[in-house]
Amino acid sequence: MVAGVDAAMDSSAAEPSTPLAIRLMGPVAVLRRGKPQPLPASRKVRALLAYLALAPAAPRRDQLCELLWPVPDDPRAELRGSLSKLRPLIDSPDRPRLLAEGDAVRLDLSDVEVDARLVERAVQGGLQGLSAAQLRELLERLRGDFLQGLEIDNCPQFGAWLVAQRRRFRAAHLAILEALVERLAPDTEETLAVLGHWLQISPFDRHAHARMLEALARRGALRDGEEHLAATVRSFEAEGLDPGLVVDAWRRAREVAVGAPVHVEASAAAPPPAVDAPASPPRASIAVMPFDAAGADAPGQGGLADALVHDVIVGLAKLRALFVIAQGTVFALGGRGMGPEEAGRLLHVDYVADGRLRRMPGRLAVWVELVEVRSARVVWSEEFDEPLDDAFAVLDAIGQRIVAAIDGEVELAERQRALLKPPGSLDAWESYHRGLWHMYRFRRDDNERARQFFEQALGMDPTFARAHAALSFTHFQDAFQNWSERALAVRQALDSAGRSISTDDRDPAAHWAMGRALWLNGDAAPSLEELESAVRLSPNFAMGHYSLAFVHSQSGDPAKAVQASDQSRHLSPFDPMMFAMMGARAMALVRLGRYEEAAEWSLKAAARPNAHVHILGIAAHCLALAGRLAEARGFVQAIRRQHPGYGRASFFAAFRFDDEAAAAFGQAARTLGW
Repeated sequence: MVAGVDAAMDSSAAEPSTPLAIRLMGPVAVLRRGKPQPLPASRKVRALLAYLALAPAAPRRDQLCELLWPVPDDPRAELRGSLSKLRPLIDSPDRPRLLAEGDAVRLDLSDVEVDARLVERAVQGGLQGLSAAQLRELLERLRGDFLQGLEIDNCPQFGAWLVAQRRRFRAAHLAILEALVERLAPDTEETLAVLGHWLQISPFDRHAHARMLEALARRGALRDGEEHLAATVRSFEAEGLDPGLVVDAWRRAREVAVGAPVHVEASAAAPPPAVDAPASPPRASIAVMPFDAAGADAPGQGGLADALVHDVIVGLAKLRALFVIAQGTVFALGGRGMGPEEAGRLLHVDYVADGRLRRMPGRLAVWVELVEVRSARVVWSEEFDEPLDDAFAVLDAIGQRIVAAIDGEVELAERQRALLKPPGSLDAWESYHRGLWHMYRFRRDDNERARQFFEQALGMDPTFARAHAALSFTHFQDAFQNWSERALAVRQALDSAGRSISTDDRDPAAHWAMGRALWLNGDAAPSLEELESAVRLSPNFAMGHYSLAFVHSQSGDPAKAVQASDQSRHLSPFDPMMFAMMGARAMALVRLGRYEEAAEWSLKAAARPNAHVHILGIAAHCLALAGRLAEARGFVQAIRRQHPGYGRASFFAAFRFDDEAAAAFGQAARTLGW
């Protein structure tokens, strides 16, 4: 550990004012008022303490037995004995902390300092808001491996959990080191020490090597830089990795420092690179690592876990919104025993997903986690537990939900990241996501701001198909919301959608944009063809399913509209356009004569954030058809207060109802005297 940064925190140095402190980084320790307490000799008691201290929810006793006592005849007796040894260590006379709640057990840590939890909270809260001093404090907490020396034989579940936690805290350690480097002047002794520690933990992190070479060049230590580069090239070539990005980084750093080019001789006998990273792809990148599985489903053995990872990789690739690392590469790294975060850094990707798959009698359980590589922040995690009637059908359904969730969560994370940067410093990808943030607010001024960001993105990258599609959507909104001259907005929507398709006709978003623009133009049949192309290209594309529901709900097959709306919500349960998905379902139910259901769905739609005036109009009409006139008139009054010029003509001009739908909604309007 480096002086001044990674000095080990002695267990006796805990704050005396802390009633109780639990140290899980390094050897397990418990301190009461700063004084180390004698620990039970049993390794399983210490392991139980650590597991309970980090459990997000109170685990059941049978779970704890499977974790630590899979072999004994009476595991519950073993558990009771271990809990009895923990109580005097954790509890105080007036403060019980080890609590039994029915069949579950938990620790009340409200007045307990746990070093690992402090690190977890800091990473999840975002390291960008922490000062250099706060980051140094966090590094002092990371004074050793998680549960150092606490391996336990014949406890495979605990062993898997321990490996996963060590990888997670190692990733957090790297993220904190990287964040500290960003706070420090690039040429100080402390910077070099922190970079040295970073490379000690992650010796094949190209980004760390680039920062080290930059720091050496800025200090004028060119000989040290040459030696570091030569050693790095040798180590990369020995592992079958491409050192090209590191060589380029040294060339740039040296040219900035002294204006002289650098020449590096690589070994002529070097093996071809087994792993390479994309050179600054114009979109976010992701690696989906092999899922952990038991028995015959272990990674690389062609079981359900491998099939699921394959489906997720293919599904993400079909969306064409992310740069997706190929399956062969991630399985090769998984075969080396490399953890997901480490693999993510080696591959130089933005996000990494991994998971676990367990088959139980009659059920399939899949847990998935999405991590932002450089910050080690968990972006999303979820567990899917489904009946195992048809293994491949269940696997397909879970895979679709994972793909849609990853797509949505990455888009949200990228939007939030873009919002933190000054507008003038955005690249094309960031400008696009800044535009999405404004677009999803569904207000006239935000729609115009979104258009400016999309045009900015296209100015930097005219081949950015998604930006063309999003630009088309802003013109769609101008026409649909009557924010500008309709005929012009329709032409602009069609033109931008056409550019999106000509740029990348395999992108489902391009066909989605064209389908919506054609609907605006009154071409319902071609519109449906384009939208169906979008979902054929990517069955996980939630917006394609929603738009099919939107068109079918007005003039197509209302039963298909209900099905498509349900599929879109299933794929993207937290979508910013959830109100529209629900509104389309309500209109379809009206055409099916199910007025009470339509009213309920229209109320759900109107209650969603960003629901615009047409959604309020749908609610008023559906409630009137259901005979709920007081509620319907309440919506009419709200519309008149918020949008004085809006009336029956505005509502019917926005939609393209066939005769059947027009008759139903016309009846509702007459009932309301609208």
